[in-house]
Amino acid sequence: MNIGRLLILLGLLIALIGVIIIVFSKLGIQFGKLPGDIVWHKGNTTIYVPITTAILLSIILTILLRLFK
Repeated sequence: MNIGRLLILLGLLIALIGVIIIVFSKLGIQFGKLPGDIVWHKGNTTIYVPITTAILLSIILTILLRLFK
C-alpha cells in the first residue's frame, strides 16, 4: 500500500472517530463517563479505569477495521 493512501485512510478514520464522539455526546453519552468506568478517590489521589469506554472503542474500531479490510 502506498504511504499516501495510508495517510488518507488514517485521516478519514480519525475524522470518523471524531464524528462518532460528537454524535454520542449530543445523545448524552460521553466517552470516559460511561457506566462501568471505575473512579477511586482517596485523599489527593484519583485512579481512573475506563473499562466500559475501552470495550466500546474496541468494538467500534474492530467494526471499522473489518469494514476497510
